[in-house]
Amino acid sequence: MASTSDLIINEVRKVIHGKDEVIKLTLCAILAGGHVLLEDIPGVGKTTLAVSISRALSLAYRRVQFTPDVMPGDLIGFNMYDKASGQFRFQPGSIYTNLFLADEINRTSPKTQSALLEAMEERHATVEGVTRLMPEPFFVLATENPFGSSGTQKLPESQLDRFMICLSMGYPDFENAVAILKGDSANDMNTVRAVADTGMILSMQAEVKALFVDDSIFEYIVKLTEMTRDPQYFALGLSPRGSIALLKMAKAHAYVQDRGYVLPEDIHDIWHAVAGHRVRLGGQAKASGISVTEALNRVLGQVEIPKIN
Repeated sequence: MASTSDLIINEVRKVIHGKDEVIKLTLCAILAGGHVLLEDIPGVGKTTLAVSISRALSLAYRRVQFTPDVMPGDLIGFNMYDKASGQFRFQPGSIYTNLFLADEINRTSPKTQSALLEAMEERHATVEGVTRLMPEPFFVLATENPFGSSGTQKLPESQLDRFMICLSMGYPDFENAVAILKGDSANDMNTVRAVADTGMILSMQAEVKALFVDDSIFEYIVKLTEMTRDPQYFALGLSPRGSIALLKMAKAHAYVQDRGYVLPEDIHDIWHAVAGHRVRLGGQAKASGISVTEALNRVLGQVEIPKIN
């Protein structure tokens, strides 16, 4: 019998062709309670991924197209004067939902981007001294165009660190490109069934949190983290928040694999998605033509893999 994780992935696959790894890692981030950043060119299915996941998980979903004129109040809300009552009334923003899609997040102003930080980290938003909780569960799935595209600006490290993983959809291969042309995206989306609900998601998150982790795995994560601070390759390494993200994602990955314990292979499979957007190459690595992917692969190769009994 297929697990709930498999059912969710199979539903999303109806509209996202040939990107099973992206679907799985996105689901892992949701089960780990984290947020997802999708960096890619327009038109490769980032928004479709968000909508299909919201349908498969029965999540309340809202989308905001981030442009330079989007204001913080559009996201977290504002107080409006009600002439009838003679009092100010709170008008909620778009962020009070289960799955919030921040589309092309790097096209808006830093002030508006920063309005997301409190909600992403603390799961609440404060407007004029009043703090309001986000609904449970709450996730941000943000898309961004590659830096250098028209009208974009680079996200600060403090905001990038709030995203548990960063993924790239990439172009489809030949067979899946043909399948996309043969399909009808609007009708295909209607075939996505709800196979979970918010209660099930919260229960799955609790099960992920309770997964067994051997002491050697904790030590392995710390050793990998420390290696990303080697000035030979990196100018900026993983923070403690990055180490926690590795642990949470490894647990979720093991859970999706229908395992009750974490293996080093779980860390390897989520390594680049968690670490790639958090590290910065040093001058020596750049001068040598080393990419972030290659530098992170060298970290994996230099740290001894623990043996789990």
